[in-house]
Amino acid sequence: MHSLRPRTEPLADTPAFHSRADMVYDQLKRDVADFRLVPGDRFTENELSERLGVSRTPVREALLRLQQEGWVEVLFRNGWRVLPFDFDQFEQLYDLRMVLETAAVQRICADDGQVDGALLERIAAIWLVPVAERSSDVRQVAQWDEEFHCSLVAAAGNAEMARVHRDVTERIRIIRRLDFTQQARIAATYEEHGKILRAIQRKRADQAALLLRAHIQTSQTEVRKITLHQVHLARQPG
Repeated sequence: MHSLRPRTEPLADTPAFHSRADMVYDQLKRDVADFRLVPGDRFTENELSERLGVSRTPVREALLRLQQEGWVEVLFRNGWRVLPFDFDQFEQLYDLRMVLETAAVQRICADDGQVDGALLERIAAIWLVPVAERSSDVRQVAQWDEEFHCSLVAAAGNAEMARVHRDVTERIRIIRRLDFTQQARIAATYEEHGKILRAIQRKRADQAALLLRAHIQTSQTEVRKITLHQVHLARQPG
């Protein structure tokens, strides 16, 4: 657990206060995404304040923000709790993700002058590599996978589409990371990303969209198999 620096002066309604609250907010989201906190875990503001080295004020600010976003809930006179996964919502977000990404691929292949070729080259350098050069690092591949999909949408040149997609990505990040707990899924991701990129390079829009849709549907199927037991296992060492 990475602790924030100890507080050395009283917090006030200042930019420093908001910055500290943002740090607490970011840390708690990382804790959930990395399974240091899992659905059902309970904690108090005092516990967080002591662990992160800040007062309760920014802790409360961060928790209220996370509550609004559906990550945690307050328990009457009993602290806070990480909310259980809403799998119906995840399904809807995956559907939205598929619409955005396939539309982006169609735009990229049409190449109307708005395409960011540098972004496409950057992800191709990661995914179009010999098998011997592929990463087996779960965290690294999960990060690259997220960047692959975000870069595809960003490369299409529609800033609003990219903004909505980033929001969807943020909300499904925790569940997507569970998709990379097995080496077989990592190998499959390399193969599938490679096929999508080659189709894009050849301007085969329909083929690229079909491959992308199948790739996302496979991930979505894996999500359906995830149980709370698997979530708890994911945070165990080794």
